[in-house]
Amino acid sequence: MSFGFVRVAAAVPKIKVADCGYNAARIIETALKADEAGTQFAVFPELSVTGYTCADLFNQQALIDEAGARLGEIIERTKKTGIVILAGMPLLAGNRLFNCAVALQGGRILGVVPKTYIPCCGEFYEKRWFAAGGEVGGGSITLCGQTAPFGVDLMFGDEKDERICFAIEICEDLWAAIPPSSYQALAGASLLFNLSASDETVGKHEYRRELVRQQSGRCVAGYVYASGGIYESTTDVVYGGHAIIAENGAILAESERFSLDGQLIISEIDVQRLTHDRMKNVSFIDNQAGRKFRIQKFCLREIKLQSLTRRVDPYPFVPSDKEKRNERCGEIFSIQTSGLAKRLMHTGVKHALIGVSGGLDSTLALLVAARTFDLLGLPRKNILALTMPGFGTSEETYGNAKRLMELMDVSVMEVDIKEACLLHFKNIGHDPDLHDEAYENAQARERTQILMDLANKRKGLVIGTGDLSELALGWCTYNGDHMSMYGVNCGVPKTLVRYLVEWVADNASDSGTRDVLHRILNTPVTPELLPPDSNGDINQKTEEIIGPYELHDFFLYHMARYGAPPQKILFLAGKAFDGKYGPDEIKKWLRVFYKRFFSQQYKRSCLPDGPKVGSVSLSPRGDWRMPSDAEAEAWLKEL
Repeated sequence: MSFGFVRVAAAVPKIKVADCGYNAARIIETALKADEAGTQFAVFPELSVTGYTCADLFNQQALIDEAGARLGEIIERTKKTGIVILAGMPLLAGNRLFNCAVALQGGRILGVVPKTYIPCCGEFYEKRWFAAGGEVGGGSITLCGQTAPFGVDLMFGDEKDERICFAIEICEDLWAAIPPSSYQALAGASLLFNLSASDETVGKHEYRRELVRQQSGRCVAGYVYASGGIYESTTDVVYGGHAIIAENGAILAESERFSLDGQLIISEIDVQRLTHDRMKNVSFIDNQAGRKFRIQKFCLREIKLQSLTRRVDPYPFVPSDKEKRNERCGEIFSIQTSGLAKRLMHTGVKHALIGVSGGLDSTLALLVAARTFDLLGLPRKNILALTMPGFGTSEETYGNAKRLMELMDVSVMEVDIKEACLLHFKNIGHDPDLHDEAYENAQARERTQILMDLANKRKGLVIGTGDLSELALGWCTYNGDHMSMYGVNCGVPKTLVRYLVEWVADNASDSGTRDVLHRILNTPVTPELLPPDSNGDINQKTEEIIGPYELHDFFLYHMARYGAPPQKILFLAGKAFDGKYGPDEIKKWLRVFYKRFFSQQYKRSCLPDGPKVGSVSLSPRGDWRMPSDAEAEAWLKEL
């Protein structure tokens, strides 16, 4: 398994109803094509050897015998491949005819699974021909000169990696109140394959897609669905050839319906990610008692995964679709404002204080505070916004901060911290010309002291501005900007902060607010703790020191959300940022990420309260509990 991925395919070949020779040739052709593409599994539609719409022809022994003979042809022609093929056909067992999925690999029949639920309503009349397989288990069947396990109690496990386990259900099984795949997943199946023949009626494809997506999410599994196409009989209904590959609630690939050509969609299922989520999901673990399954062993074909067909999103915290992104921004803004509103109501506090630097984080925090006070019916003048220019404050950020505070109609106060810091340097014997950590951090702590003391004076609450990315990297001064009374941005990564501010700008009713927010968006990220350069420009750009935030947010997401190991993160980042960052640069900043993430946990261990807004949070009381003195050696060694 390469980086935890397995490559799967869902196939919808051309067929001719009841022409098993033609259908077998198309299955072989498509399977070989999938094999050339490096896939490890290929799923074909229900009854693909005969065609689903044979109706009373299923009662003809000639059709049953021909299907068996052509299965032998498929086995022979694909035996030199390592791909696992799942084909559908009718099989006679114990005087009963079953609608079955046959799993093949390398000339061997791995097993045969009958359909559990047989539909017999509306346009479906399967009980006229097929027996339900729900009670069939523990048996075997002789087929094409081979004896193979037979029953609905079958699952298939890789000999080398127990994480690779697949199970099969057929069409109607998925539409049942409790699909067989639910039990299969709880018993350990990480890959679920559905051979289907689902006809098209208005709107049905949307429901079908959602059914597949939801089942993959509930089962924390990969789900591969292949349904018969337009070459099925059109006597009463039409089949569209709907194929879907989903993973844990997300659609990875989907076929073009109603295509005159055969369809083959390919993607990769991240089994390492699925295993991580199952391991963490206590509800999933607690439900694992259930049906008993036989595990039929097979050997997963090894592939060298040089590239991915699935998209690797460089901005996993930010939806790429603008409409979804705007919806996400609105929801996050509501979470932030609701969290702050509850804290203000609970404490009875009617005043808030916030340091506004002219940067993105404090801008977002001020916007949240203003909206919260509007919701509570409190005057915005109860928000005291402070600008506290220091040695590194530029005219650009100072001007943006002043203009924003004026436009937000909050109370404004300016406290120049330079004199207080120089006195502090004198008191502790520090040379102000030595621009070291003491020089920088003294300014951050002076600002926090001013905010805290004014909060006491005004009986107000200090709103923290630091974001999730800064917390991950420890890019904050301990007991300086690290500290507040409620941190509204603590769950928002830097890449998303930018879009939230942009979303507010785009929805602002007045041009002045839009203009200043866009100026802030175009300003480099900086702590402004070192003096400007000789031209008065910003001399301290965060991303030149610790690396691009877009990379660090990518690293954080895959490490914290899915437990991805370093080499996998390198691989994924290389695909996501291809053409923008080279492998050596990505590795350099990933080393920085691990070193800082491990060494700065002590700052996260005593975080102020603040709302979780997404799937990744570093709260020591919630999602992330880590010792402050853990070693990063194993992660760095892998790099």
